Amino acid sequence: MGLYTITLPDVGEGIAEAELTEWQVAVGDEVAEDDVLGTVMTDKAAVEVPSTVAGKVVWLCGEPGDVIAIGDKFIQIEVEGDGND
Repeated sequence: MGLYTITLPDVGEGIAEAELTEWQVAVGDEVAEDDVLGTVMTDKAAVEVPSTVAGKVVWLCGEPGDVIAIGDKFIQIEVEGDGND
């Protein structure tokens, strides 16, 4: 088992941070690749963040209302095989 970290992706147009508006998953949930993990809001739009791997959620970066910098850790998922963390 490995640990895979997904960072908050660059949502474009020079945005440096985004506000977490909601989680679609909780710690302990199993997710599939492309499942929506959560939604963030920039000053331009709401953006859904998808999973790039399948596995079990083990850590979330914060609570709705928290501001997260682009590139910061967003979520950690336990995966089969090697992770990236």
